[in-house]
Amino acid sequence: MLKIIFRNCAGIDVHSTQITVCVAVTDNNDITSYETRIFPTFSENIRDCRDWLLSKDITDVCMESTGKYWIPVYNILEEKIHCIITHPKYVRTILGKKTDKKDAKWIADMFKHGLVEPSFMPPKESRELRDLMRYRNKLVNIRSGEKNRFQNSLTVSNIQIANVLTDTFGKTAQSILTSVLDNPNITLDDIKPLLHKNIKATPEEIYKAIDGNFSEYQTSKMSVCLSHYEAINSCIDNLEQYILKLAINYRTEINLLLTIPGIKEISAIFIIAEIGTDMNVFLDSKHLVSWAGLVPRCNESNNKKKSVKITKAGIYIKPLLVQCALNAIRDNSTDYFKLRYESIKRRRGHKVAIIAIAKLMLTCIYNILKNGEVFDSERCNKLIERNFKSHKKTFTKPEEMISYLSSLGYNITLSDN
Repeated sequence: MLKIIFRNCAGIDVHSTQITVCVAVTDNNDITSYETRIFPTFSENIRDCRDWLLSKDITDVCMESTGKYWIPVYNILEEKIHCIITHPKYVRTILGKKTDKKDAKWIADMFKHGLVEPSFMPPKESRELRDLMRYRNKLVNIRSGEKNRFQNSLTVSNIQIANVLTDTFGKTAQSILTSVLDNPNITLDDIKPLLHKNIKATPEEIYKAIDGNFSEYQTSKMSVCLSHYEAINSCIDNLEQYILKLAINYRTEINLLLTIPGIKEISAIFIIAEIGTDMNVFLDSKHLVSWAGLVPRCNESNNKKKSVKITKAGIYIKPLLVQCALNAIRDNSTDYFKLRYESIKRRRGHKVAIIAIAKLMLTCIYNILKNGEVFDSERCNKLIERNFKSHKKTFTKPEEMISYLSSLGYNITLSDN
């Protein structure tokens, strides 16, 4: 018989228009009585649900994280009730005769016996910051898409400005392209005032590069792409102002993360938004790394290991850490990440090596936030001396070599020959 962990608890099956709540109360004889009620998802009704749970002396509630529907329910209940959010795969019921009431009862039963794996849920302030950072990440991806569409239109129109200027979306290139879109018959004299003094390409080379075949539909498409690109930049700038206001509360932790090579301020804010600042919610650094999806999953049967690829978890923090790892192996402040990357790359390839560096960086982040200490560069230098530099011993006398070999367990005998 399974041990009962929560004698008074509740399971909630969440949907878009209603929530099904099942209260499970276990008496001293380990007999559980159930009561189920259905509430609409309006705020007033969710508050009624909270008051009803408190009247039943229920302080522990479990619900599955179905889409975004659980968030408003969680925000109202967490004020007075301890809520557990779990992935639907951990509370999946047996197929057949499946109803919302039975789902809620099944969740309550599993939670009552402590069989539910809770999901990591940061505090409300961190969740708000995380929501803004994820939205910024989406906007950056959309902006990259617009840049690719604009570059495709340049290629179709045979505008080779990318071959003479470093950045197509730089100040000089954008000034030239905007002028070309406004006036396809632009001359060499019109280009010269638009050039920056540090541009290496000559005006004649740039004029050749923009001598393409502009069609009306390509011109209109590029104009829309540029206007959308500028609008997205404006949205990102406005969003970052709100992000920096929320990030003031985490200034100490952000400064600690900035001591790690390869991590910039916006990346540090994103990391704090994803994992929070309290590392006690994770048992150790290995659990945090596993939560971020940077370790192979366990899949073994009959002493045979099947697929051991990294998990699909951490869809936001994993790409971020990979970007930080790419910056870290190019950072000149310490060579440890670079040497570690090159050592693994020789044996396993680039993809495995960069994931290993991302895992190493997340381990550093865990210990830095947990202990409140800055990144120790001296310790990295000692690891470089120990692991990546050869220690060749030189001997000036035969006796020294004999003594060294004897210390290694060799029996040395000198002969007259």
